[in-house]
Amino acid sequence: MGLFDRFKKTITDLSEKLSFDRLTEGLAKTRDSFVSRLRKALFAGRKIDASLLAEIEEILISSDVGVATSEQIISRLKERVRQDKIEDADSIITILKDVIASMLAESPSSHNDRHFVIADDNKPLVILVIGVNGVGKTTTIGKLAYNYRQAGRSVIIGAADTFRAAANEQLEIWAQRAGVDIVQQKQGADPAAVVYDTLNAATARSTDVVIIDTAGRLHNKQGLMQELGKIGRVMKKVKPDAPDEVFLVLDATTGQNALQQAKEFTKVAPLTGIILTKLDGTAKGGAVLAIAASLNVSVRYIGVGEKIDDLQVFDPIAFVEALFEERTMVDV
Repeated sequence: MGLFDRFKKTITDLSEKLSFDRLTEGLAKTRDSFVSRLRKALFAGRKIDASLLAEIEEILISSDVGVATSEQIISRLKERVRQDKIEDADSIITILKDVIASMLAESPSSHNDRHFVIADDNKPLVILVIGVNGVGKTTTIGKLAYNYRQAGRSVIIGAADTFRAAANEQLEIWAQRAGVDIVQQKQGADPAAVVYDTLNAATARSTDVVIIDTAGRLHNKQGLMQELGKIGRVMKKVKPDAPDEVFLVLDATTGQNALQQAKEFTKVAPLTGIILTKLDGTAKGGAVLAIAASLNVSVRYIGVGEKIDDLQVFDPIAFVEALFEERTMVDV
């Protein structure tokens, strides 16, 4: 039994089925752009040759997988075809799914992410969220807080984006939706002071999780580095090993630009994970492959809709299965 057969067999819980349905729906535009074109190229009776492989590579590149990652996929595909002595094109889909899944390495923290586990001796878990304005950072923080809340964890959000007008108001709305507390100060306040207050409040209340919002700008890398450094030093006054996680939020609709943003942020912050948003609104879901293959940082969560429960833990096998899913919905 293969990886994907085992995956389908393990989806027994109704909530898991519904979650997979949402993922399948969220990847509809990418699937229509990428997989539909791929299936048309693999018509009955076609043989695997240089022309077909070149066509597959072109489809990958035009789906925002990127040149380097597409070349890597084709190289692995050729090797599998040679090893397994495959000639007919109708076997390509199965091999391609295996190749892509193997490139989307599972995060070492995937178990903790999936069950929102927090070690008793590491509370509060401190998550620093960064990213440029417009990528969906505020909504992502609200959804992440909601996920932890649904898992029975107590959460405090720190509104440390004190520069953008209306940032606090937007974050407060999402905190209310998630049913969690928020610490904030007036616009223009010192972000590090907000962080300090938030961690102190979390400690006093024995809160499980702290999620810190930050100003979304990258045009001045030196200024960003200094601000993140100051926030980190202030955190350590309350919890010496904070932050536990540094999540970068990227907008999937920007395709290769998201990859470039990620590369820039890795220069100024010790990232522990990527959160890719707005996958439901784009045909550029191939950017997930480019990011996973190009950076030594795991994709940890993906956004597949606008609802508060539409932020999912990234599961490479589920992602690939949903990407290649031929039906629009999975039977429940």
